[in-house]
Amino acid sequence: MEDKMNNTPSHEDLGHNITRGLTNGTGITMPPEVFEKLYLSPHNKVKGSLRQTFANPTPIGICGFIIALGPLACSLMGWRGAASPGFSGIPQYIYFGGILMILSSILEFFLGNTFPAVVFSAFGAFWLTFAGTLLPQFNAFAAYAPADAASAAEGLQTTEFNSGFGFYTLSMALLSFVFLICSFRTNIPFVIIFFTLVLALSLITGAYWSLAGGYLENAAYATKLLQASGACLFVTTACGWWIFMALMLASVDFPFSLPIGDLSTRVPGSRKPADCEA
Repeated sequence: MEDKMNNTPSHEDLGHNITRGLTNGTGITMPPEVFEKLYLSPHNKVKGSLRQTFANPTPIGICGFIIALGPLACSLMGWRGAASPGFSGIPQYIYFGGILMILSSILEFFLGNTFPAVVFSAFGAFWLTFAGTLLPQFNAFAAYAPADAASAAEGLQTTEFNSGFGFYTLSMALLSFVFLICSFRTNIPFVIIFFTLVLALSLITGAYWSLAGGYLENAAYATKLLQASGACLFVTTACGWWIFMALMLASVDFPFSLPIGDLSTRVPGSRKPADCEA
């Protein structure tokens, strides 16, 4: 027993070997829990050595996600006078939520990390679509404005627009539910992120469909639903910050690390461990 304990690598030695392997391209096998922490994806088998050649793109996608989502969550809750649907955040939806997340998804794709690639590309497209909906140039809501409307913004109050946008958020809720099921093979913060996203997007769908049933009559109820969705998204953002901090600490081989509750070894996969060596 004592010999086994003496042969067990310390946290410092493991971190040094992983860092050396990622930077110098040496042929080491990364433990599944460490791989999952770095890439937010279960350990999988890929050809080539791109993971040892290029940097980890996962923090880029997480950064874009939390910077775009955090202010929107606060706007939905109405903090400090902010109001939904967050027109002031259009630039950050495009550049942080859209461009950064899609860039990260492309890089994850080339590294062979399917799950984060799909998640980042889907939500990158979501942010670009959301920003486009709010921009008058896309005519998304102006097309529904009455012919005698004093402003194109009156289209936001129509049944047609609110019903249609509700179906979009419902689709994103269903997509997040699929991600939620898959996240049980990743880590605890990811599970919380997708669970709260399902709740938030469902509440947003309810809010828009309430407005579709009568904008003025149901405005107060819809506001409560949007505030509740903002609270859920605030929890989503907090978990995102936790993951981002954990990834950044690992990227610089910091003396201590944040636990993320790895689930890739708790929920067994269908393939044998030997088939998942990177």
